[in-house]
Amino acid sequence: MENSSGSTSRRSFLKKSLAIPAALAMAPALKFGTASAADATAAAPADPPPLPTRQLGKNGPHVSMVSLGGMMSAYSPEYLDIAWSMGMRYFDTADCYIHGESEKVVAQWLAKYPERRKDIFLVSKDHPHQGPEQLLEMVDRRLAACGTSYLDLFFIHGIGTREYGDASLDWPKSDAFKKTIAQLKSSGKCKMVGFSCHDDKRAEYLSAAALGGFVDAIMVRYSPFMTPDDPLNVAMTACNKAGIGLIAMKTMRDTNDVPKRLPEFDKLGLDVHQAKLHACWSDPRISAICNNIENVDQMQNSTTAARSYKEPLKISDMAALKEIVMAGRRTMCPGCPACDATGGASRFAFTDIARFVTYYEQDGNLEARDLYHALAPEHRDHTSADLAALRDACAFKTDYPEIIKRAHRYFA
Repeated sequence: MENSSGSTSRRSFLKKSLAIPAALAMAPALKFGTASAADATAAAPADPPPLPTRQLGKNGPHVSMVSLGGMMSAYSPEYLDIAWSMGMRYFDTADCYIHGESEKVVAQWLAKYPERRKDIFLVSKDHPHQGPEQLLEMVDRRLAACGTSYLDLFFIHGIGTREYGDASLDWPKSDAFKKTIAQLKSSGKCKMVGFSCHDDKRAEYLSAAALGGFVDAIMVRYSPFMTPDDPLNVAMTACNKAGIGLIAMKTMRDTNDVPKRLPEFDKLGLDVHQAKLHACWSDPRISAICNNIENVDQMQNSTTAARSYKEPLKISDMAALKEIVMAGRRTMCPGCPACDATGGASRFAFTDIARFVTYYEQDGNLEARDLYHALAPEHRDHTSADLAALRDACAFKTDYPEIIKRAHRYFA
């Protein structure tokens, strides 16, 4: 990231990260750091095993249960080396991450290790504002930026009505997108094509994809605490039945302020963050979780969680986890019907703004300012919104009045 705080973060991260032996970094058997570095070095194989996998959709490949996002300030070829050493084989990037530098990092890493390309699942994204057909001209730029001849998965980035217009609600079932996907795949430039979505109308987008039946995969803002009749839950089931692969994102955004340890999860050998990952994997529809992993500790924590997952969490453990998450301080709703319904009908983009505040506060991401100012003026105008009512209706009681105040202070 091109800013002083981001550069400092990257330098301090790498200084710490590269001092850790690769064997310690991958250490799948470590729990809460109780083993010594010497023990890890002695026990580690020369070629660390990849993380456990799940099949992505009915006809897709098996992919790592946790993938590495591409927005971190410490993102670098050395960082990807550490991820590889821990068994990660699924890397997610996009045209706009780190002001366009994220894909270049991938290219530098692949140039150093060309033999690894066949062993990784590489995803990138772009913004076809003129319609899904625009992906046909965009894909070559993404391939060049990533330094590869093909993408394993190519996404429309963040599909939603505020960025792409109301017509985009029909794209996932449109002939135009269906033909585009067929052309991209027949060209050999993309193995799978789909879209990512954290929009308030994501249930509608997923329902359209299920009806269309031709989208390969969807990355969606996800919470394991949905009720059976939640519209997003119903739409996810329809996608799953249609053979569409589902990737969860924004899953850890509500755990920034929760206790690290609880007795309920100590007995399972998990900390609370690992329990949240296990809660998401407890949903068999979820093939993988895409995480914005900020440092080595988080990476080891997440990969250890993937290796230790054996069975779904019990209902009592899910209830305990939900209780502790709801008691924490959140800057965005994990996803509830009230926020989705109001956000989908309101011109005020309160859920988007909450997400930008989260990026700024939790990640130190200065690009959040650009994202905020890219919103149309009417989408930033809260004067017609009852923020207290939004907070009270939210299933997680996300404090929208306070969050919007912080957004004005940070971004105005």
